[in-house]
Amino acid sequence: MNLLFAIDNHVVDQLLTTLYSIVTNTTAQSFEVYVIQKNKLKKTAKITRFCEELGVKYHPIILGATFLENAPVTNRYPETIYYRLLAQQYLPQNLTRILYLDVDTLIINDLQPLYRIEMGDYLYAAASHSALTNNVVEPINKLRLGNYEAESYYNSGTLLLNLTAIRQHVKKADIVNYINNNKFTLFLPDQDVLNALYGHQIKKIPDELYNYDARRSPLYYALSSGKWDLDWVIRHTVVLHFCGRDKPWKKDYHSRYAGLYKHYAYRAQQVAKN
Repeated sequence: MNLLFAIDNHVVDQLLTTLYSIVTNTTAQSFEVYVIQKNKLKKTAKITRFCEELGVKYHPIILGATFLENAPVTNRYPETIYYRLLAQQYLPQNLTRILYLDVDTLIINDLQPLYRIEMGDYLYAAASHSALTNNVVEPINKLRLGNYEAESYYNSGTLLLNLTAIRQHVKKADIVNYINNNKFTLFLPDQDVLNALYGHQIKKIPDELYNYDARRSPLYYALSSGKWDLDWVIRHTVVLHFCGRDKPWKKDYHSRYAGLYKHYAYRAQQVAKN
């Protein structure tokens, strides 16, 4: 299983927690972990030892200073917005698919069914949270981004990449031009660009399984007429995504899944200490 992350020095421990949860709950025989970083991470030795302890192969992808020549970069549009969108340029050419995950996710069941889904000609597979907002924002996003063919607005926190197709259709020049021409309409830059340019080429996967918004348990419960309760989530949900500003590694975080996350974080740090 090929896994992709993009981080800086501030979220190394969060990366380790996500990795620990993946290895603990996923039945893949081996894991190849690619971590995109501007400069070599300060805790590289810690990451390397941690991956060795888990039997995971760690591949740092260090972009360096010349990665984005002539691309628009500002405080609002930092370089990190390009990492997922241009992953095909710096990943090994022999890879045909890879699963990107945000490091504010926790994997509580097997990732294999997601990783093995048939992609066909789709560039990506991702989940939408539109049902949680009663589709109110869907027409606004289509108007704002100009992609009326897209089935939905997709969250990029869980993103399965069909690298073979992406290498043929996703071009850096298209991304740079779109950002230059739409600077004032982009709210979530990388996610907006993904939806605007390629939303109609994204395979939709169920968010209650693969991108469960941990803030919105009551809405999931209501949408499912009581089916998707805590017991159901523990048995069936694969990716818990701690969206938003409140994060489970903070001391004042007390949502329904706080204890679950803190347990995995503690276990990951025990492995790191060993």
